[in-house]
Amino acid sequence: MVQTDGGVLLKEEEHKEVAEVAQELQKYCVSEPVKCPLIFGEWDVAYCSRPTSPGGGYRSAIGRLFFNTKQMVQVVEAPDIVRNKVSLSVLSFLDVEVSLQGKLKALDGEWIQVIFEAPELKVGSWQVQYGGQSEVKLRITYVDEKIRLGLGSRGSLFVFQRI
Repeated sequence: MVQTDGGVLLKEEEHKEVAEVAQELQKYCVSEPVKCPLIFGEWDVAYCSRPTSPGGGYRSAIGRLFFNTKQMVQVVEAPDIVRNKVSLSVLSFLDVEVSLQGKLKALDGEWIQVIFEAPELKVGSWQVQYGGQSEVKLRITYVDEKIRLGLGSRGSLFVFQRI
């Protein structure tokens, strides 16, 4: 998945293969993964079935014409902090970083909700917050020492790989 730009470059058939493997792994998930300490740590967003779920418009078809994604990372810190960061390069010469910080709340043994503050855009030493709060809900379907799988409330499949 490393060479797929977070899943963007996969063909439909390959997306189905990822979904099938994720479905199979769910069978081996610990009960109540939200309570499992393995969810904490620094994670690379290795795959998402919907390109704009991580990174928003910067990862849309038009956004990708101008913004090259260098890295997508999610850090989950105990007890309840989530930080998302997308590192981009604009027209291959200007580095940009978009980050979100939010508060994690367990909804049950599998579902979490994260309420994010307004995103922060950083270009060199210049930074600005824009937009408003956002909220996501994610069902953790599998977690181990190396991989975490999540299913977003709108159907996006996420594969996180521990850094």
